[in-house]
Amino acid sequence: MREIWPSVLYLAQLISTVACNAPTVPLDDIVIEKTFVPEHCDRAVKAGDFVRYHYIGMFPDGKKFDSSYDKGSTYNVFVGRRQLIEGMDKALLDMCVNERRLVKIPPQLAYGKDGYGDIIPPDSVLHFDVLLLDIWNPQDQVEVKTNYKPETCTRTVDVSDFVRYHYNGTLLDGTLFDSSHTRLRTYDTYVGIGWLIAGMDKGLLGMCVGEKRVITMPPFLGYGENGDGDIIPPDSVLHFDVLLLDIWNPQDQVEVKTNYKPETCTRTVDVSDFVRYHYNGTLLDGTLFDSSHTRLRTYDTYVGIGWLIAGMDKGLLGMCVGEKRVITMPPFLGYGENGDGSDIPGQASLVFDVVLLDLHNPKDGIMVQPQVVPETCPRKSQEGDYMRYHYNGTLLDGTFFDSSTYNTYIGKGYVIAGMDEGLLGVCIGERRRITIPPHLAYGEEGTDGEVPGSAVLAFDIELIDMEEGLPDGYMFVWKENVSPSLFAEMDKNKDAIVEFSDYILQQVNEGKGRLAPGFDPHRIIENMFTNQDRDGDGKITENEFKLKADELQEHDEL
Repeated sequence: MREIWPSVLYLAQLISTVACNAPTVPLDDIVIEKTFVPEHCDRAVKAGDFVRYHYIGMFPDGKKFDSSYDKGSTYNVFVGRRQLIEGMDKALLDMCVNERRLVKIPPQLAYGKDGYGDIIPPDSVLHFDVLLLDIWNPQDQVEVKTNYKPETCTRTVDVSDFVRYHYNGTLLDGTLFDSSHTRLRTYDTYVGIGWLIAGMDKGLLGMCVGEKRVITMPPFLGYGENGDGDIIPPDSVLHFDVLLLDIWNPQDQVEVKTNYKPETCTRTVDVSDFVRYHYNGTLLDGTLFDSSHTRLRTYDTYVGIGWLIAGMDKGLLGMCVGEKRVITMPPFLGYGENGDGSDIPGQASLVFDVVLLDLHNPKDGIMVQPQVVPETCPRKSQEGDYMRYHYNGTLLDGTFFDSSTYNTYIGKGYVIAGMDEGLLGVCIGERRRITIPPHLAYGEEGTDGEVPGSAVLAFDIELIDMEEGLPDGYMFVWKENVSPSLFAEMDKNKDAIVEFSDYILQQVNEGKGRLAPGFDPHRIIENMFTNQDRDGDGKITENEFKLKADELQEHDEL
């Protein structure tokens, strides 16, 4: 046993040495090692496809003989058409974009016994580190993948439409080459008339506002063999992630959708009317750019005379007070190519959600609508009458602003002009509605906290009582003829000084005379006394006493 051990050990060492120095077994076919495989692979290379890839060519000892990276461009070629060495034609098959392979190619599938000039010796095994960046086929067309579509889509993109959209443009390997988002503005253009590359012209058709889709196009529908400068390489498949924000057509007009209309509508907006309305203004994608609600006041303006953008001038026509409608207008009837310089982009369609609160015309007068009229009416109110009435005051849309029982003279300017006029010809117990335009009410300013500027007012009134007034300038009149010896009658104690106050009160109590209604009788008589006491000594003598008819100047006296 001991003698056998040395020979066995020598044999083992000999076998090991021979194995280590044995020549490499020739390759019968290519060998592929996948060094990176992407998680998602929508498409793999087939014969007849066109590919763009980067490569590094090496000999088995690692010495580099060629590289696309050194040339600064990918290698672009058809696969399976003998435009490549046979081993590379086979190696590229079933490859995915962004996949990386290490490929070993025997000489019989490369440059064989002849080699390639001074670069590749005869019978060379070649190693290629390959990264696939792009793949397409001449039979390809535009491919559309919808990632999001709104539930409601009343209109889709058609040929000759104008659109505004955001996009990210990438190559097929994910390299970003352009983005509207980074420029902070949409891309605005016509569709289907040659303003876009052919693939985008096709890919945008049928889109809804708010829709998100991915549009993929082969190079012959993109930037073709030449690419686009340093941004898009030649023969590149393009990938656009698109969000459509706006769509309109030069043939569009104002579109009106009525969401609510009152059952009763006695009047609608016409040219030259003045209106008050609330609105929310949005872009077509729903972006809010303005709202009267946030300012807590209506928008007040004339309609149809150029005070509004053309689309709103048209869209408000025919509205009733209380009506709610959505007015959609193309940009040429809104703020046009330039927008408003801040919140409204150029070429933007506008959507206004409007509720009309008020409507009148500068030519309007008051409107009286009798509601309850008594069967008998001994006397109707006249100018100068003193009346007591109850009222509820509302705006034209029904908003309450005041309610009271009020005492006043009518026709004397003590109330707003429209009420002065509307209270004429009323019977006691009558109820009527008086509608008053702002120029006969509180005008452009309104009243703080109650009546908005330029508001039409509606008063529901009930006449409770009225008393005939006195002629202008009079605080007291006789119901009968004045006694020719009036001073003597008033001078009861015959001291040539009249007992003025007692006498006047007696005439009123006996129904022979009337004081002006609505005032304190004692204050009226005090004022009358002061007017007669011309020297201010607290007494009225015969020389001071005069009737109003005898006065050269008018005074509030007898």
